[in-house]
Amino acid sequence: MNTKSIVLASTSPFRKSILEKLNIRFECAKPETDESPQLNETPQKLVERLAIDKATAVTKDFANSLIIGSDQVAVCDGEILGKPHTFDNAVKQLTKFSGKCVTFYTGLCVLNSLDNTVKSLVEPFHVHFNELTQKEITDYINAEQPLNCAGSFKSEGLGICLFEKLEGDDPNTLIGLPLIKLVKLLKEYDFDVLSNQQ
Repeated sequence: MNTKSIVLASTSPFRKSILEKLNIRFECAKPETDESPQLNETPQKLVERLAIDKATAVTKDFANSLIIGSDQVAVCDGEILGKPHTFDNAVKQLTKFSGKCVTFYTGLCVLNSLDNTVKSLVEPFHVHFNELTQKEITDYINAEQPLNCAGSFKSEGLGICLFEKLEGDDPNTLIGLPLIKLVKLLKEYDFDVLSNQQ
């Protein structure tokens, strides 16, 4: 039995609810990190660096812990897209996505605060959008108000009406935490999810 505590370096309610699916004890901590991209940084490098930065940011408060960091961006036509924050920006994003494939890159890391070792990876997930009318876009945004979601939609909700198909190894990745890969990373630190059920 591994005695390390598990810490999620995130205040995202979506990531918290995904991690709760594993039925293990964990705490949440708020990482204070600068999320600005660096010069010429690829989306993949950005999300991996930020996942590690978030985990590192809370290490001082958690000794002998496995700290989970995660970050995500959406990319369409080579452009990194964040959260829309306004109705008009959400309309612009979804109009841009109409009939296209948007790739979500999720950076994931597990940091052992005892010796500062880090295991990290980037998990892609592809969302193929239907051809969307302006009415469908505004009806969707009015119904679900996805203004704090990267890409202007919630795949776990009505966002599913916008898609032609989803491609990826783990549907949790799209919501922000690739659980299949997380279970493997925890196992590499000798933390077995099935033997640590609460």
